[in-house]
Amino acid sequence: MTLIEPGLSVREGFAEGPLADAALPRAARAAQLLDELQGQAPTMTDAQLRDGVHRALRRYPQGQPPACQVDSYTALIRRGVRIDWPVPDRLPCA
Repeated sequence: MTLIEPGLSVREGFAEGPLADAALPRAARAAQLLDELQGQAPTMTDAQLRDGVHRALRRYPQGQPPACQVDSYTALIRRGVRIDWPVPDRLPCA
């Protein structure tokens, strides 16, 4: 086991500890929001869709997502490309 910081360690390629446990619900909520947006996209303006994507991506990891990622996801959703955001039981570490 490798200690990254108090509350976060890596074991066998997966994050463990209270900080990792807190990140999983955020990832699940981001996935849920993206799924909802994909269903509502045809009735939304481009600005509304981009704002929704930004809010969804902000949930995981907490902070500002890169503008290029927000724009890319927005464009994909607008074109009808399905974005899957699988939520694992444990968070893999690079």
